[in-house]
Amino acid sequence: MTNEIFPLPATNSSPWSARPFHRQFLARQANRLFDFFQKASINPKGGFHELDDDGHALNTDNDIRQIHVTARMVHCFAIGSLIGRPGSDEIVDHGMRDLWDKHRDAKYGGYVWGHDDSGFTDDKKQAYGHAFVLLAASSAKLAGHPLADQMIADVTKVINERFWDEKIGAVSEEYNRDWSPISDYRGQNSNMHMTEALMAAYEATGDKAYLAKAERIAAHIIGKNAVPRGHRVAEHFNDKWELDKNYLGSEMFRPAGTTPGHWLEWSRLLFQLWLMTEKQYSWLPDAARNLFRQAVALGWDTQHGGFFYNLDWDDKPLMREKLWWPVSEAIGAAAFLADHDRDPYFQVWYRRLWDFAANHLIDHVRGGWRSELAEDLTPASRLFTGKPDIYHALQACLIPLYPTTAGLTSAIIEADHSKH
Repeated sequence: MTNEIFPLPATNSSPWSARPFHRQFLARQANRLFDFFQKASINPKGGFHELDDDGHALNTDNDIRQIHVTARMVHCFAIGSLIGRPGSDEIVDHGMRDLWDKHRDAKYGGYVWGHDDSGFTDDKKQAYGHAFVLLAASSAKLAGHPLADQMIADVTKVINERFWDEKIGAVSEEYNRDWSPISDYRGQNSNMHMTEALMAAYEATGDKAYLAKAERIAAHIIGKNAVPRGHRVAEHFNDKWELDKNYLGSEMFRPAGTTPGHWLEWSRLLFQLWLMTEKQYSWLPDAARNLFRQAVALGWDTQHGGFFYNLDWDDKPLMREKLWWPVSEAIGAAAFLADHDRDPYFQVWYRRLWDFAANHLIDHVRGGWRSELAEDLTPASRLFTGKPDIYHALQACLIPLYPTTAGLTSAIIEADHSKH
């Protein structure tokens, strides 16, 4: 099967997201993801297991729970609760109590990265992790969890006092347990997920201070640093927010160069922010469109298909692996853009992305999505082992089913209210 790009016809017929069969496909795929993760992920000692390709718990002998895994499960099963997925509320409760009882640092404040049955295994305080705690608590609030308000208030205080840089309009990166600085590194990835979380917190609470911070981060990361670089999202900076093109960090969390998947993630977030701020920032939708187009133009492998994981500053692939999450994020972005832009380009890419996901990423036999493919699309596991995450793929399935007027949790509630 060739994946070389071929022209798809522009069509005046209804988009896929409006067609009953496609909507059934999306709901079925979301349900299969819930089925794959719901029971097997639960760690009875607290938190959640990551899963192998067959859906069995990984590393049960080294039972470390990481904050982003637990927070994402809370967020996703809060979504499950909102759409009426039985069993979701217990999972939300299981994750919220692990975040509050095991990750929260009662002595110094904040939330540590990892713990096991004996206590903290990694007591660093990361902006990335705190963003996901805020996202989890915000989604849990909309699902009615009793800890949500307390956790939102607690993590917001930590973000404001420890991470937020009012002068720059962005968050700093990482600290030791006692809040002594670890490095002078500043990163866009944590700021991107903080933007996502701040918008979710605004929707959960109505507090416009969250939205104001989200807009400032977007203006700094995208308006100031990505737009002038041809809509290439710069990833790595020092504490003066000077770009570090030679940065070599973690291949998984801080890959060198630029990461087209993040351009796609920002594309949806910017459009969402534009709508939430009542369309007062005119630069946001244009930036969203251009980020999507650049990710496709520079990051898509025209021979085999899929997005290269990262590019150097000459736009050449560095790591040629194709991961599941950039395609997932591209689907969500294409769904958003196609709903608000008459250019058939976005509908064409929405269809093409689902073709790729259905033929190469979705594991139709065992469930879940394959996390990593080699350049030639054969299954690989150099960067990721098993199927570690429901978050990206689930949102790809559900975002096209709901109004593209808000974040997913709020859109689900909005759609439900419109029926009554």
